[in-house]
Amino acid sequence: MAKETGRKLIAQHKKARHDYHILDTYECGLVLTGTEVKSLRQGRASLVDGFVQIENHEAWLYNVHVPEYTQGTWTNHSARRKRKLLMHRLEIDKLESKANESGHTVVPLALYFKDGRAKVEIALAKGKKEFDKRQTLREKQDTRETNRAVAAVRRQQRGQ
Repeated sequence: MAKETGRKLIAQHKKARHDYHILDTYECGLVLTGTEVKSLRQGRASLVDGFVQIENHEAWLYNVHVPEYTQGTWTNHSARRKRKLLMHRLEIDKLESKANESGHTVVPLALYFKDGRAKVEIALAKGKKEFDKRQTLREKQDTRETNRAVAAVRRQQRGQ
């Protein structure tokens, strides 16, 4: 069997980019049990309620739902247990100091396999206000409309 290479996405938290201003991103390893890895290889996980907290200079991932492995026995894991993140000490210290600022939080953005190892992409984020969310949607719609108009003009010019 060939060694797995590249990045295979398992789960993504799409709404995080809508709800937060992403300030900085980090790639971390995860401490997992065997049944968790098997469940992730089946492509089953949810990052929706997940968040990161730093306790005793260690980063922990909370509320990420990795369902129990279907063929697992009594050795199965609990679905929402806290999982340790593997990061460099300097990264953890830097993240902790920034996360303690008012309005900042650390959220998971994506869970994936990179060269056969489970990784999670976390982000230092600042919560958006309601008007910021509406502004972002409006900008997205405006760019979409201008792109459509430009494409229509180009099609029209090619037709002549």
